[in-house]
Amino acid sequence: MKVLVFIVAYNAESHIESVLERIPEELTRSAADEVEILIIDDQSKDHTTETALRVQQSYQKYKLTILSNPVNQGYGGNQKLGYHYALNNGFEVVVLLHGDGQYAPELLPSFVEAFDDPEVAAVFGSRMAERGAALRGGMPLYKYAGNRILTTLQNWMLGQNLSEFHSGYRAYRVDALRRLPFHFNSQGFDFDTDIIIQLVGSNQRILEIPIPTYYGEEICHVNGLKYAAEILVTTLRFKLQKYSIVYHPKFDFEDDNEHYTLKLNQPSSHQWALDFCDRRSVVMDLGCGPGLMGAELRKRGVFTMGLDRYDPPTGKMDWFRQVDLDEELGDFTELPREPEVVLCLDIIEHLKNPEDFLMRLREQISQLKGRPEIMITTPNVAFGIMRLSLFLGQFNYGKRGILDATHTRLFTFRTLAQTMRFLGYEIVERKGIPPPVQLVFGSGWLGRSMSGLASSLVKVWPRMFAYQILVVARALPTLDRLLSDAKSHSDGRARGAQIATPVETDG
Repeated sequence: MKVLVFIVAYNAESHIESVLERIPEELTRSAADEVEILIIDDQSKDHTTETALRVQQSYQKYKLTILSNPVNQGYGGNQKLGYHYALNNGFEVVVLLHGDGQYAPELLPSFVEAFDDPEVAAVFGSRMAERGAALRGGMPLYKYAGNRILTTLQNWMLGQNLSEFHSGYRAYRVDALRRLPFHFNSQGFDFDTDIIIQLVGSNQRILEIPIPTYYGEEICHVNGLKYAAEILVTTLRFKLQKYSIVYHPKFDFEDDNEHYTLKLNQPSSHQWALDFCDRRSVVMDLGCGPGLMGAELRKRGVFTMGLDRYDPPTGKMDWFRQVDLDEELGDFTELPREPEVVLCLDIIEHLKNPEDFLMRLREQISQLKGRPEIMITTPNVAFGIMRLSLFLGQFNYGKRGILDATHTRLFTFRTLAQTMRFLGYEIVERKGIPPPVQLVFGSGWLGRSMSGLASSLVKVWPRMFAYQILVVARALPTLDRLLSDAKSHSDGRARGAQIATPVETDG
């Protein structure tokens, strides 16, 4: 194991030498392990760097590297530099230690040994793990109370059970840091909260170990009220981003957002589409993705056909053709069966030119003998939360929701209806779909209650409270189809007229 002990230092002249001396000589259990100590002085106003350099000349325990920032980076900014150093130099574990002596260097071996468990991504030292230990160690009562209150609130907001969120004694597996966008984190003291949220949000395991509390003559540089406000705001921001209300790249953990989750057994466009197609025998799913809707329809005895850029898994569709919907639809006269319903679920907002797609779809449908119903769903950009965000000057694209970064076009009820009418579609039905609140609150009584409330609000004012727009339409015949029908009809009339004309004979 290659271990970096990273010491953040600011005005630590009187403590840095003792902190280095207290680092155990046997930090790891194997002689093959490598250990380096990195000190980054964040533009101290005292002689922290000079003191560390003097110690470096005779320091024998481990390799000691000393860096000094020419410009103060802040507590969070300094951490970013240390973790970036760990990433660039092939370390496997990095332990954060403060240069003011507040945390015991003697416990460093315990932090390192915890990573023997390959599932552990981070190890946090907790002063609250043992009841009353923090107060006995000299933590002021007001700080203790603030710590407990904030930790309780954050646990509740994040669904965690950590004993402390605010310890600065931490260790990280470098591979775990590599998966976190920590370079977007705060430059200030709320950096520590940012990185906890990132670990929680990316489902990485945090292990806590008890540490002693020590309050001596070190100077605290944290503004308590400002710090409390910042960490609560950033925790709330993370929660809101999960619901696609706001966006910040530091909470963007997903690498891929190609397909959506199928939302069934709740008021949703997927459930409504499934019920709508239940008594049909043939359905075509445009943009079928991994074929989740097709698989559900097949369970109900529906013959399913699909078009998409990627092949769905085997057995999801009865018939499939690989096409790029931005470029082509293929020839519908070559379909194995004529569809009774054509599904376009959450498709048009992803296309480069939805109008061109709808025109091509109308042309292909006009070649069919029947007139299948077309179901289109798309986000409602006039949803109440979007209106509120605009009022507050926010329009944040992200990985999920109405402002999904892959969305290229957005619609309201009116603009979608106008677009379809202009392009030659007859609207049969239009309705609003409530937000999928059960994804947030679960499928229990609370989730069902919130879902019922959302559905009621949509009925009262769909343009304001609908999360999605659902339209059922039929394509009107194109001019080519109408001209062809007129010719066929005229030919029929002519043949009928010939039959009806009496034949004249002599005599």
